[in-house]
Amino acid sequence: MISISRLLCDAVGPGDSLRYDRGHQADRQRPIVVWNCTRKCNLCCVHCYSSAGEQDPAGVLTTEQAKSFIHDLADFGVPVILFSGGEPLLRQDIFKLAHFAREQGMRTVLSTNGTLISESLANEIRNASFAEVGISLDGIGAKNDRFRGKKGAYKAALQGIRTCVVLGLRVSLRLTITRYNYMAIPAIFDLVEREGVERICFYHLAYAGRAGKLIRDDLSHSQTRAVVDLICDRTIDLYQRGLTKEVLTVDNHADGVYLYLKLQRQDPARAEKVLALLRANGGNNSGIRIGAVDELGNVHADQFWQHYSFGNVRQRKFGDIWLDTSDLLMRRLKDRKGLLKGRCARCQYLELCNGNLRVRAEAVSGDIWAEDPACYLTDSEIGLVQ
Repeated sequence: MISISRLLCDAVGPGDSLRYDRGHQADRQRPIVVWNCTRKCNLCCVHCYSSAGEQDPAGVLTTEQAKSFIHDLADFGVPVILFSGGEPLLRQDIFKLAHFAREQGMRTVLSTNGTLISESLANEIRNASFAEVGISLDGIGAKNDRFRGKKGAYKAALQGIRTCVVLGLRVSLRLTITRYNYMAIPAIFDLVEREGVERICFYHLAYAGRAGKLIRDDLSHSQTRAVVDLICDRTIDLYQRGLTKEVLTVDNHADGVYLYLKLQRQDPARAEKVLALLRANGGNNSGIRIGAVDELGNVHADQFWQHYSFGNVRQRKFGDIWLDTSDLLMRRLKDRKGLLKGRCARCQYLELCNGNLRVRAEAVSGDIWAEDPACYLTDSEIGLVQ
């Protein structure tokens, strides 16, 4: 994640201590864990990385197995568990497990499509002490409904947002950017301001799950640059008007380098502060400081690596799996710089990006270590042309 509001406006968000303030404890920091606790979903989104559907597969973690897994996460020192899916609100024990995670001392986040959030359900979310409710929208009105595969999804999600805001819950709106909805970003900013949403995350497209069929629907490099410029301009405008929204981009660490290069021209002193923050962040952290566990208990490098598992939490504790570098991919992800190829290998800002999203590189080239095709920086910007 790249915090646009932190880099441009010095606004510190709740997760920034994990993102930018590692200090000398970097090697000891444990990963944030995304738990895709169910594959069941009431929608059928065209870009769903987990290919969620109407039913769970056999063998989903039981309540007791899930509690054991969550307890092991806490023992390992995991700071945050994000309950995702599928649609996590379709898991009947979701609030019991969220309570349990909080009792273990972890920060809990809910990632939902928002369409099921009634007033009574929002109260349960609040009572479970979720620190944040992430609700996904991928456009306004019918545009969102086409992405989500269900008529009325936008109206239901918007009502879910409003219900959560009224109850004082911290809401994070999430949008995955494609060439079919990037034009709606100004309207999404307007919605965030109008509805009292505190946080907004713009996800670059990851070619995984059903989104693996959307490679041609990703933005061009020039479109991506224009979108990042727009997000930056709108963030600055919010803060100049005293509206302290947290704004982030996700799944493309070229954004951080792009901001740094812009600031070098516009505000060199600010650029140096941004450079220090980006160095602390370290770029893509799949297999390092972010991990994922699916509904069956399989451990993955992040939520997009559903096709490769390091082990299962039924057989071994999460921490033992995570630290076991006898798995070749785990070892290489934790120290990948010398394995990267193409432009990534020769980029002068590799320490700030760490090779970006390996799943995206693999989806396009078949090679995990190939250059990330979504890097929109020019050869001259990354030092390949003098």
